[in-house]
Amino acid sequence: MAKCSYVPLFETKQVKGRVLFRCIAASIFLGICFIVMYRVMFFPVGGKAERWIWIGQFLSELWFCFYWFLTTVSRWNSVYRLPYIQRLSQRFEKELPGIDIFVCTADPLIEPPSMVVNTVLSVMAYDYPPEKLSIYLSDDGGSDLTFYAMLEAANFSKTWLPFCKKFRVEPTSPEAYFRTASEPLNDADNWLSVKKLYEEMKMRIEATIKLNRIPDHIRKQHKGFREWDFVLSKHDHQTILQILIGGRDSNAVDIEGNPLPTLVYLAREKRPQHHHHFKAGSMNALIRVSSRISNGPIILNVDCDTYANNSKAVKYSLCLFMDEKKGDEIAYVQFLQSFDNLTKNEIYASSFRVLQQLELHGLDAIGGPCYNGSGCFHRREALCGKKYEKNYKVDWKKVSDTKADESASFLEETCKVLASCTFEHNTTWGKEMGLIYGFLVEDIITGLNIQCKGWKSMYLSPERDGFLGVAPITLLQTLVQHKRWMDGHLQVFLSRYCPLLYGYKKIPLKLRLAYCPYNLWAANCLATLYIVVMPCLCLLKGISLFPKISSPWVFPFAYVAFVHRAYSLNEFLWCGGTFRGWCNDQRMWLFNRTSAYFFALFETISKLLGYSRLNFVVTAKVADKEALKRYDGELIEFGATSPMFDILATLAMLNLFGIFGALKKVILDVDEDLQVLEKFGLQILLCFVLVTINLPVYQALFFRNDNGKMPSSVTYKSIIFAMLACTATMCF
Repeated sequence: MAKCSYVPLFETKQVKGRVLFRCIAASIFLGICFIVMYRVMFFPVGGKAERWIWIGQFLSELWFCFYWFLTTVSRWNSVYRLPYIQRLSQRFEKELPGIDIFVCTADPLIEPPSMVVNTVLSVMAYDYPPEKLSIYLSDDGGSDLTFYAMLEAANFSKTWLPFCKKFRVEPTSPEAYFRTASEPLNDADNWLSVKKLYEEMKMRIEATIKLNRIPDHIRKQHKGFREWDFVLSKHDHQTILQILIGGRDSNAVDIEGNPLPTLVYLAREKRPQHHHHFKAGSMNALIRVSSRISNGPIILNVDCDTYANNSKAVKYSLCLFMDEKKGDEIAYVQFLQSFDNLTKNEIYASSFRVLQQLELHGLDAIGGPCYNGSGCFHRREALCGKKYEKNYKVDWKKVSDTKADESASFLEETCKVLASCTFEHNTTWGKEMGLIYGFLVEDIITGLNIQCKGWKSMYLSPERDGFLGVAPITLLQTLVQHKRWMDGHLQVFLSRYCPLLYGYKKIPLKLRLAYCPYNLWAANCLATLYIVVMPCLCLLKGISLFPKISSPWVFPFAYVAFVHRAYSLNEFLWCGGTFRGWCNDQRMWLFNRTSAYFFALFETISKLLGYSRLNFVVTAKVADKEALKRYDGELIEFGATSPMFDILATLAMLNLFGIFGALKKVILDVDEDLQVLEKFGLQILLCFVLVTINLPVYQALFFRNDNGKMPSSVTYKSIIFAMLACTATMCF
């Protein structure tokens, strides 16, 4: 195409509000400078304990200032991408590339097959030529129950795909669609019949799951079930590969005679003596198998609980990949990750609103966002280890049709070796090719490795979310999930892949710094615990850590705290949140930093010292009806014993005792009440804020009677630990 006629497939625009953000950031920085001056100028001269407490407070504040600086750097010049799919269709309609879509599941009990089926059906129904779509399910649970569910999905897709086109269905997940949509005025009979077919399929799947085995009459319907005659356990079995819908099969058509996407089931070989590398190993097996069957130049991977919510997501991503000037340098396009089961006020702050709608746009301007594990479109060559070269160009005509011509049975047999336990031995898979092994956050490290090879990434957040997943519905699930993430991020920072060192001269300095806030999430626990514990204990002991209320030095502390939080609230509301949602976000900020982050830090150090091993915990996607009811009512679920709850309850009680101690001084010492408020005003305010944040904890400790209340053992321990801490402080 001539340069003079070049029209971009996407535009890059600046995010609004940058000037306001920079002005506020500059004013906060000025306030921080005054706080540092105060800490240095008013360093206590008498009392050894006071000096060390002061130093600890100063170091904690310095850490928060440093962390604030890192997050500010990453957001200094945010941009967003605006794709034009009409231009894509006009220019490349006949040259659209094949798309390989990977869906990964690990356990049919934690990740129900009915949910997996909905994810698979949603990506099969993309607004894209079906003959160029290939969907691969990796079943790391090696379950015949999941395989049966996939057979049901393959059969139902013959009806579902033409139905989606006829009614322009959004979202294309049957469960999500029928849950929210109402029957149309025209052709209601067809609509109701498809809904009935889906409900019958769902009932059959769930009945089989409840039975926990495949009935004999079903086993006889497909040759694939014979594979399970040789399965010893989900950790010890041969490769199971079944092409359920063959893209080259002339009989693979829907009820209207249109071709269906390729659909493949894979349970890679597992043996007890071989490490399977969790999700990273599953993805790498899919990369190899798909390269033989369809070899699509673009790969999309989604978690099994994340369904397609925007049928045009594929074309949106291709607008970036196929742009003639900027597309060839893009390795992956990361979509915003959203959830369809959030409560109105997001009780567990699972949406990451500000991070996803503002912070990741900042990374997009300085080299690209990190790879977040799901809802990401990859260039196959980049994912397989290819380095970017300036003269790299893609001829989309040559890669538009790459599916193998061999029969399904032939491909099933020849591709099994690609998913065997020993295939990767003495290769660079897991090191330079595919997803990187040895880390809990295999996605983050893989994205960094790709960027360090010269590639760029981009971030897309269309008006209609591209994907919707399932957020945890209990507090413990949320904390455990965060612990795994933070453990993995800190592991990256302390490894040879530390962005500051590994990315030196490979990626921009700003991008290296932008990775650090996420890598250092877990390290926040130390400063946070100090700020939560010491001001409270010092209040009981009579040690002041902040300026007097009448002192002009109180202004920088008040200004930084108020403006930072007020701007945070403004951003949260601008991103579509509510005031109560912001309050819940602040609460989870505290809960995570004092519990999940602390255990993540401890576990990471234990691994470095060789006292524990890498362990990948799959977040449960199911819950009992009572817990779900409490979640819908936005009542925090505590009902389990956990060391994390011990910490949360103890800290809550500690600050409650601190407030009681302050009130005692003010009420009983009438002559000195003004002096107490004058000297300890900021400390009392801090304790009051912490007590307010912890109100749901007190409710769970003392006032709730449902199964979601705090266990009695946690209540007793928290009171005892808090009283011991207060007593020890008063004695020393």
